[in-house]
Amino acid sequence: MYLSWIYGEARVSFCHAAKTVRLPLKSINNGSADEQSKGSESLLLDICKQATPPCRLNPFLFNGHLQTCWTAVKITDIPIHYKRKVFTSTHQTYQGIFAVDFVVPTPPAPQPNDPELPERTHFFTDEEFSCLGGDDEKPMLIMLHGLSGGSHEIYLRHVLRSLVSGSEWEACVVNSRGCARSKTTSSVLYNARATWDIRQTVEWIREKWPHRRLFGMGFSLGANILVNYLGEEGSACKLDAAVVICNPWNLEICNLALQQSLIGLKVYSTAMGSSMKALFERHVDQITKNPDIDVDKVRKSRYLHEFDRYVQCPSWGYPTENAYYRDASSMDSVLAVRIPLLAIHAEDDPIAVDTAVPREEIKLNPNVVLCSTSLGGHLSWFELGGERWFARVASAFLKQIATGVDWAAMSKRTDIANGDLREQSKTPSYDPMRRKLHGASLPGM
Repeated sequence: MYLSWIYGEARVSFCHAAKTVRLPLKSINNGSADEQSKGSESLLLDICKQATPPCRLNPFLFNGHLQTCWTAVKITDIPIHYKRKVFTSTHQTYQGIFAVDFVVPTPPAPQPNDPELPERTHFFTDEEFSCLGGDDEKPMLIMLHGLSGGSHEIYLRHVLRSLVSGSEWEACVVNSRGCARSKTTSSVLYNARATWDIRQTVEWIREKWPHRRLFGMGFSLGANILVNYLGEEGSACKLDAAVVICNPWNLEICNLALQQSLIGLKVYSTAMGSSMKALFERHVDQITKNPDIDVDKVRKSRYLHEFDRYVQCPSWGYPTENAYYRDASSMDSVLAVRIPLLAIHAEDDPIAVDTAVPREEIKLNPNVVLCSTSLGGHLSWFELGGERWFARVASAFLKQIATGVDWAAMSKRTDIANGDLREQSKTPSYDPMRRKLHGASLPGM
C-alpha cells in the first residue's frame, strides 16, 4: 500500500463466477473473399480484462478521501451538447413527467444558454424531435447519473467524450425526476429503486431505433437503479450489456458507514443531504402536496439519512429510512441480471463502501464481472492530468462488446448461462426480485 501511495499504482482484481458466460464473436476475414474463419467465442471475463488497463492514478491523491474530494475542483471542462425531450410517464401509479437529454453534435456557432436548463442544453423543437428515428445502426448508450445529479455531470461526460466524439455512438441521459433543472408535476421526486422512467426510455428507444444495439450505464445511485432495472427485466431486458460504476449495492450498510465516521457524517452525508434539500426547495410546491411531509423537519435536517426519513419515507410509505434502504438496494437484484454486466468499484470508496459489495452473489451469476481497484475513491480514479481511469475502462468495454460480439448468434443462444437463475437454483422458493414495495405494478410482483 505504501508503494501504491508513492507511485499511484492501484491493484486491480476481478470477482466473478467460476465460469462466466461465453459470448460469440464476429467472424474474422482472413484475406480471401471466400475464406472466412468461423466465429470464435470469448469469456465475458476475458473481454473485461482486455478492456482494463493498469490503474495508475495521481500519486498526490493517494486515498479515497482525496480522490473523492478532488471531484469538487473544477479544473477541466468537457463540452457535451444536449437536446432535451420531456416525456409523460406511462406508469399507472407513478404518473408525471421526466426529462431525457440526447447528445447532439457541437453546433457550428455558439448558442446562448437557456437559463431554465443546464449549460449547453436546449429543448428539441417539435420538428427536430419528429426527425428522430429510422434505420440507424449506431450503438446507443443510455445513462443514469448519481444522486441529485444530471446530464451535466463531469464524471458522465468523461465517458461520453470517448464514445460520441467520432460520431460512431449515440447517447442519452435519463434525468431523475426533478434533477438537472427538470420540472415535476407530482408530489414525488425519485428513489433508489425508481426504475419506471429508465424502463419507458429503453422501450421507446428500442421502438424508435429497432436495429440499434442498446447499452446502459449507471453512476452511484444511478448504478443501483440500473441494476434493479436489469434484475426486474431479467431475460426480457432490451439492453444488450451494461456498466455500473460505484454502485452502493447495499444502501443500509453504506449509510451506516457514513454515520459511523466523522468525515462520513460531517462531510459526505452533509453534502448529499444539502444537495437533496436544494432539490426539495426547487420543487417544494409540488412535493408538499403530500400532507405527510413536514416541511419544517425537512428544512431542519442536516444529513442524507434525515432527508430520506422526512421525504422518502412519507413519499413512498416506508416506516423508516432503513426499511427504504433495504428495499431499494440492488445487492439481490444482481442475481437476476441476464445480460453482460461490468461493475467497476474502488475498495477505498468512502460512499459506496467496500463492505456493501455483494461478492458472493456476483460469484453466482456468470453474466456479471466486478472489477475492483485498491485506490480510486467515489466516481474519481483521477490520473495525472485530470483524466479518469474508469472512463477508459467503461468505454473500452462497451466498444469491444458493441463491435466484437456476434449479436445475430447471441440472439440464438439458449445456454444455461443466459437462463433464469431461479430455475437453476436448488432453492426455488427464493426469488431475488420479490420486492416489498406495494401498490405498483412492478415486474416480478
